[in-house]
Amino acid sequence: MQLFKIFDISGDAGITAFGRTIEEAFVNAAIGMYSLITDIDKVRDIKSVDIIVESQSLEGLVVSWLNELIFHFDTYGFIGKKIVLNDFKKNKLKASVFGEEFDPERHKGKLLIKAATYHKLRIEKKNGIWEIDVIFDV
Repeated sequence: MQLFKIFDISGDAGITAFGRTIEEAFVNAAIGMYSLITDIDKVRDIKSVDIIVESQSLEGLVVSWLNELIFHFDTYGFIGKKIVLNDFKKNKLKASVFGEEFDPERHKGKLLIKAATYHKLRIEKKNGIWEIDVIFDV
C-alpha cells in the first residue's frame, strides 16, 4: 500500500493519504505534506516536537493537525520525517514529530505551503483502506 499520492490542482497542491487505520492515514497525510516541502529522505530525525490539536470534527482535526505542522515549519523551521501518534480520538490528537530544522544547504525546497484547506477535503474508508484528500494553499 502506498502512503500517499500527489495530485495537481490549479494553483495549489493536493495529496491523497492512505492508511489501514484512520491514525495511519493522518500520519501519512503529514508525511505527504512534508514531501511537498522537501525530500524527506534527507531529513534526519534528531529532534522531536510534541503536537496537540483538537477539533469538533474529524475533518477539522486533519486540517488543524496539518496547519499546526505548517506553523512549526514556518515559525521554527522544523521539518518532520517520522511521526508517532501518542493518543488519537475523534476530536483530539497528540503526536510526537521527529525531524530537524530545515537547512537550505541540505534540504532542497520544493513548495512553500501556506495552509491546509477545507476545499474538497475528503475522509473516507474504501475497501478497508482510509483515504484523506487534502488541498494546500501554496
